[in-house]
Amino acid sequence: MANPIEFETERLVLRQWRAEDREPFAALNADPRVMEYLPARLTRAESDAMADHFQSLIGDRGWGLWAAELKEPRQFIGFVGLHAAPADLPFSPCVEIGWRLAHEHWGKGLASEAARGALRVGFVSLGLTEVVSFTAVRNVRSRAVMARLSMRESGTFEHPRVPESSALRLHCLYRLSREQYDAGQRVHRRD
Repeated sequence: MANPIEFETERLVLRQWRAEDREPFAALNADPRVMEYLPARLTRAESDAMADHFQSLIGDRGWGLWAAELKEPRQFIGFVGLHAAPADLPFSPCVEIGWRLAHEHWGKGLASEAARGALRVGFVSLGLTEVVSFTAVRNVRSRAVMARLSMRESGTFEHPRVPESSALRLHCLYRLSREQYDAGQRVHRRD
């Protein structure tokens, strides 16, 4: 068991999962707007199992897909963090950055803010050499977050866990190397 890494950004706390996160997490996983670019909405049992899995991974490794909570008011809004990507992806092994926020918190820069903190953990605390992200090609909102994080588009692939008949099967891959991250931090400090 590792000590869980937790961190704060200007407006958010990224932390280990709690029992009280399960209900709002299930609500966002059942929201068709939130799940539009994922294969299916989740049942309450599936959502709880996902939260349990994320909690377990953070408990084991110390990092993962953290529960995202607004500082004011104290409110769970989704998850943001780092995850060892599934082995069946064509670019694995790798660590991906991902996010899923409740619809009412979209368009406020919260995903980008939390993801920047997660990238800092990944590159500075964990010493990662690269972080990737991917989504369905149609998901322009998540792709915009990836671009704001200075990630570079690196081609497309057919996601092996999405049915061949699905319009969501074609995914785009984004990458950010440690060198690109460090260069961006140097530029940011000069501003």
